Amino acid sequence: MTASRAPAEPTVREFEATVDRVDGREVVLDETYFYPESGGQPADRGTLDGHLVDDVFERDGEVVHLLDDDAGGSLAPGDEVTGLIDDAFRTYCARAHTASHVLYGAARRIADDLGYAGFDISPEKVRVDLTTAEPLGDDELIELERLANRAVWDSLPVSWATYPADEARDIDGIAFNTKTEEGAMSGGDAVRVVTVGGGADAGGNPAADPDAAPWDVAACGGTHVENTAEIGPISVLDRSNPGEGVTRVEFAVGPTAIDEIGAVHGAALDAATTLDARVGDLPDAAARLRDEVDRLETELRDARGELLAARLRDLPTADVDGAHWAIGTVDDADPNELREPATAAVEADGDLDALAAVGTGDAPFVVVAADGGDDAGVDAGDAVSAVTDEFGGGGGGGPTFAQGGGLDADPETVAAWLRER
Repeated sequence: MTASRAPAEPTVREFEATVDRVDGREVVLDETYFYPESGGQPADRGTLDGHLVDDVFERDGEVVHLLDDDAGGSLAPGDEVTGLIDDAFRTYCARAHTASHVLYGAARRIADDLGYAGFDISPEKVRVDLTTAEPLGDDELIELERLANRAVWDSLPVSWATYPADEARDIDGIAFNTKTEEGAMSGGDAVRVVTVGGGADAGGNPAADPDAAPWDVAACGGTHVENTAEIGPISVLDRSNPGEGVTRVEFAVGPTAIDEIGAVHGAALDAATTLDARVGDLPDAAARLRDEVDRLETELRDARGELLAARLRDLPTADVDGAHWAIGTVDDADPNELREPATAAVEADGDLDALAAVGTGDAPFVVVAADGGDDAGVDAGDAVSAVTDEFGGGGGGGPTFAQGGGLDADPETVAAWLRER
């Protein structure tokens, strides 16, 4: 059985090892510092005696190095080989993995009944899934980012150690579940525990404040930095709710985080320029703009309603089957917009029993409003049914208002039919 030494010695980038087994592109060594994909952290990149390593994974207790070409012709059991690990990618993964622990520690300080539901590192961002009693709001997301970056600034030590499983489970506040256990079990009944903050550094040396409570404690088999200051800026990118009781937080570290912070700052400056305000005054300026937009939308809606009402009042009238109707076509309107002005037009004109407006455009429709009186006997629903029986489509409504759509006819033809029926 071979296990990766990467979690215990994450700073190693070059090592010598002996080939145990070769099977085509698969190579197993007597020991390795390549990290195999596990628990949300991707496999290391690098080379093995000049062969590009495509993937690293565990299978049947062995760490398998999958090369980009067939190594059977150049490597054999007993060969001494040199492994080179991609420094930039390993460093990014270690920073990102520790950042996920820092973020979880921050979440514990702002959310009740918090649980851990997994994480994933990609080259552009990191995902942490949290179980929360209530979804995190915008204010909580901002505070999450602030607390995480404060933990980075405070240069908290990061340490790791192996404990018996029962002892590990008894550690106060430890994040320990089926997802976090993946990769954390060191073999047998031992569990690897990573602590951010607290009384010791990664080398077991006393911290500045030995009595300080840890920022975060979790069962974890990943690679980590030795101090939170190595993480750099953390920028929260997005928040979603992929399942019942689960809040997903996506964030960036390193260059992606720096670019995101710059983009957000640039957007804020552009918005401030547009609103003629300082960046710090943007919330008040945006609120005033929203109030102004609401006011203008209300005025526009009222003006449009008055315009539609005027159009309906100007529709030509005709006597149809003993009832006095206003019938015609209306441009640039939809059925819902016409309900109120059509009903109001019938109610305001004591001589009018009903009104029918046929909408023009690519999808002709008809609305009918009736006064509901017994004398003329006009039923808006029956009138619309008659139109759809004649010209296709469908619709419905009650005695005082109904509408139909999908008419297969020219609007003027429908209006003429209503006048002449």
